[in-house]
Amino acid sequence: MASLPSLIAEPEEARRFLDAHPEVQFFELLFTAMSGVPRGKRLRRHELMAVYEYGRFLPGSVLVCDITGQDCEETGLVWADGDADRLAKPAPGTLVKAPWLGEDMAQVITSMYELDGAPNDLDPRHVLRRVLDRFAADGLTPVVACELEYYLVDPTRTPEGAVTLAGASITGEKPTLHGVYGLRELEDFSGFLRDLWASADVQGVPLEGAISEYAPGQLELTLKHGPDALRAADEALMYKRIAKGVAARHGAEATFMAKPFSERAGNGLHLHVSVNDAAGKNIFASEAPEGTLALRHAIGGMKATLADGMAIFAPNANSYRRFRANSYAPVAPTWGVNNRTVSLRVPAGPPKGRHVEHRVAGADANPYLALAALLAGVHHGLTHAMDPGPPVQGDGYAAAAAMDLRLPANWFAAVDHFESSEVMRDYLGDRFVTMFAKVKRIEQDRFFAVVSPLDYDWCLKNA
Repeated sequence: MASLPSLIAEPEEARRFLDAHPEVQFFELLFTAMSGVPRGKRLRRHELMAVYEYGRFLPGSVLVCDITGQDCEETGLVWADGDADRLAKPAPGTLVKAPWLGEDMAQVITSMYELDGAPNDLDPRHVLRRVLDRFAADGLTPVVACELEYYLVDPTRTPEGAVTLAGASITGEKPTLHGVYGLRELEDFSGFLRDLWASADVQGVPLEGAISEYAPGQLELTLKHGPDALRAADEALMYKRIAKGVAARHGAEATFMAKPFSERAGNGLHLHVSVNDAAGKNIFASEAPEGTLALRHAIGGMKATLADGMAIFAPNANSYRRFRANSYAPVAPTWGVNNRTVSLRVPAGPPKGRHVEHRVAGADANPYLALAALLAGVHHGLTHAMDPGPPVQGDGYAAAAAMDLRLPANWFAAVDHFESSEVMRDYLGDRFVTMFAKVKRIEQDRFFAVVSPLDYDWCLKNA
């Protein structure tokens, strides 16, 4: 059985940082709950060591707040619980400077614990760790990476409340063409990209190359594969925070909203995964493009659990606007080799790097939970030797329509499916699944209670 590293940093890590960085005077403690929004506290320098020696109190209600930060009383963790404190404790290797906030600023990621020291089962970091424990028990290690798409938009909305693209930092011009893989499009935002890479390097986030994606103003940068899935999720969270902070310094907003423009491509969170054995060998590695039997079993599990995990892969009402045929966003549980029209793609590449690209999640998904749901499917498939069926050849959208295959098409159906999933309850935890579904239903009620401009456009005169 493989051993996993501790989730709690040692005080010596903080002492070394303080000695090395006398200029840092302020520290942001980050905790990421179900919604994927980092929340926490900003502390002064003299307060940091206490965080590492004991922890820092945070109210239990933050575990189950909605995406806007509003309490979800129906969970029983607000008034019924007395909004009791839990302890946030620092994660190893996440105490880093935050240069876009100033030379005197740093940040650290935390996990939540009960006062008796038990890991809180609603903390997404602990939910992911729970899944990783299943792999470790079998002598296996997932190797993962996150690939995020996003837009740079003008932070000021139009009088009608619409969003427009940000102007290029060099010319001030707003992109109008698709510009897919365009170099000029990257040159126009080169100042942003340079500062983005520089901040990522300071934080130890392995941010790689940039491309102009399939829409005006849309970017994609990848994070390097690694054998620590928890660290990969931390890096995705840190990267999103860097991108938003650096964009703000350049007069723009980096939005990871799944579908900010109805007429343009949505933003995906593509998750890349392979699995190493106890000797560190990729069990998917094969000269054959479709990989090994183990890879096929993993895909079988991912296919079987795609619908179960949709509430995590697509966590908001807006998320479901992204799923459209012929849009590079998958709409059905399909797989294929070197094929971007399917949900589960085995990319081209050398045999030792054979892996699966999971293309369903939106960029608005919580990276800890998205990886947890994905890896639950992988382990489920490996454990039960699940057959994924033949790979799709050619147009995956047409193939899905011909076979009448589809994923939950709306937020309500996805949450219902997730709540009733025995596999998700087994891997992510029974209480977590119940609470996540409860929070999402509260969000649904709040979201659909708002009368939008579209209601007036469609119904004010026509009803």
